[in-house]
Amino acid sequence: MAAAMAAAMAADGACSLRPFSCEQALLSRPDGSAAFVQGATSVLAGLYGPAEVKGSRELPDRAALEVLLRPKVGLPGVLERSREQLLRGTCEAVVLGGLHPRSTITLVLQVLSDGGSLLSCCLNAACLALLDSGVPLSTLFCGVTCALGPDGTLVLDPTTRQEQEARAVLTFAIASVERKVLAASSRGSCSAEEVQRCLAAAQRAADSVFGFYRDCVRRKYSKS
Repeated sequence: MAAAMAAAMAADGACSLRPFSCEQALLSRPDGSAAFVQGATSVLAGLYGPAEVKGSRELPDRAALEVLLRPKVGLPGVLERSREQLLRGTCEAVVLGGLHPRSTITLVLQVLSDGGSLLSCCLNAACLALLDSGVPLSTLFCGVTCALGPDGTLVLDPTTRQEQEARAVLTFAIASVERKVLAASSRGSCSAEEVQRCLAAAQRAADSVFGFYRDCVRRKYSKS
């Protein structure tokens, strides 16, 4: 058993993420924006606020945070609402909303293409839009998706086909501080040991995502 686990961990370490690309501040109306491309998956994020809040949504001690996820075609459904909750919970965990009480922050994410690992792409686009807006954060975060094949093979950043063939698909929102898990989503069946395998692989992969964030910010400010 120990030898099998060691072999699996070694194989997980060989997994790689699909190529990234990003463009920030490409929209004029939002206070911050980012288009994040992850393989064949791309998401456009726009952040508005902090702005005046109206009605019962006002919170006396912090900013009210709203997240809207729009699919590529059609209207948002149950899946989009579920993902909105995870995205909002992740953002609420890092946004220092207490610095902007009685205000509202709205994050709008538009799916441009879905080639797999869509939720992690949304998380990455959201974080880069927050960075572009200048909203104060306690930490950065990123999303990493893992898929487990029928034979237990672990695939990082799976494509749509790999997700469809997988026995389980797990997405983690990981903080840059101590690589803590801010939120998680899962579909399918897997053991507790497999969850830990996926989490360890996602935490290692997060290093690459945060390194990409640093490059994005460096490029942005070198232009200005």
